[in-house]
Amino acid sequence: LMASCRQRNRPPRDNEQIVKNVIRHPLVQTLAGIALLCMGAVSTSRAGFADGTGPGAPETIYIPEADKKVSVNEHLGATLPLDAWLTDESGKSVQLREYFSGHRKPVILQIGYFRCPMLCSQLSRGLVDSLKKVKVDAGPDYDIVFLSIDPKETPELAAQKKNSFIHEYARDGSENAWHLLTSNKLQIDRVTEAAGVEYRWVGQAQQYSHPAVIVIASPEGKICRYLYGVNFDSQTLRLSLVEASAGKIGSTADSFILTCFQYDGHQGKYALAAINLMKLGGLLTILLLCGFIVRHLMNEHHGGSAGPPGKN
Repeated sequence: LMASCRQRNRPPRDNEQIVKNVIRHPLVQTLAGIALLCMGAVSTSRAGFADGTGPGAPETIYIPEADKKVSVNEHLGATLPLDAWLTDESGKSVQLREYFSGHRKPVILQIGYFRCPMLCSQLSRGLVDSLKKVKVDAGPDYDIVFLSIDPKETPELAAQKKNSFIHEYARDGSENAWHLLTSNKLQIDRVTEAAGVEYRWVGQAQQYSHPAVIVIASPEGKICRYLYGVNFDSQTLRLSLVEASAGKIGSTADSFILTCFQYDGHQGKYALAAINLMKLGGLLTILLLCGFIVRHLMNEHHGGSAGPPGKN
């Protein structure tokens, strides 16, 4: 009690010195620094419409829900506009058909933009990580086309992005597998509308709003599959490529799996197809019955051709 009274009667200067000593303590300063970092991380994640602050929006801003919403209208079986004019990472004018006709390889199409502060980078990393686990090789077996939705992006920026892909994938023979393309809005929209992938410029955040999706297309440019998210199951990715190639890549085991499995859009992967499994089971049953009947007839034939037993 006496100690408590003495603390209450302490001069103001002593109290101020105690506060200063507490503030200067290394542990307190460390905790304060961590708190500031956390606050900064929270403000960054809240800024913009989804992925953090854009180039011209350093502060937390409100974005209407209508501006955030973009969707994918799947156009399975539709053909991409192979006559669309684009610019590759070297600055050369090319048509989209250059990555399809004659190559006889499926193509992975990513639609985004190279300076995307969050989503595209996450999707690209997830795609490369999954492709590194897939046994078929980028280049010999399939190509990757990354189309920028930002008409202001340049071939120089595309070349830098391509080099990062090649370095990260780190597999021999993949240098010519990655194609990073830019174009004007008219040609960009031809491709995105054919693929059913919406995007929108959000001025408040100085960013593009776009979905996290990749499109798997056949060697003829026909849309075969949509895979969503920023991480992709390696088996699903492999089977999607094998299916899009109509069996031109992959192994016999892959073809067998595709016989028993079908892509389940709800699960986002290939699931066991009961009907196909029943068909396969029926075929095996018929083969077993045929084998049993043939063997039975052969036994009867050998038994009937034997002569009468000899006498002792």
